[in-house]
Amino acid sequence: MTIIDRKAAIAAYKERKAPTGIYAIRCASTGQQWVGRAADLDKIRNRIWFTLQHGSHVSKSLQAAWNAQSAENFELRRLEEIDEELTGYLKDRALKDRLTHWALELGAELT
Repeated sequence: MTIIDRKAAIAAYKERKAPTGIYAIRCASTGQQWVGRAADLDKIRNRIWFTLQHGSHVSKSLQAAWNAQSAENFELRRLEEIDEELTGYLKDRALKDRLTHWALELGAELT
């Protein structure tokens, strides 16, 4: 890869629109579920798994379930993406509303 190709790839990555939305984590062995919101759904799994592996996730119940089960029992799935045209307050309000909706719909805890 040339320097020009590398710079173009970096520029394209920085300009991409990150998908914002709601996700769910499910423990297959217990059926427990947690929902959360993410500014970048493409990266949230790595971030959460990292904190869980290091015992530092903010959700005590998710961390306890992770510690009691093997990592293979957990899956993350995207539930909903928020319109990328929304910004500021409207985006935040939409995320809060949809997070509440999915928590009630799935009987899930918030992360």
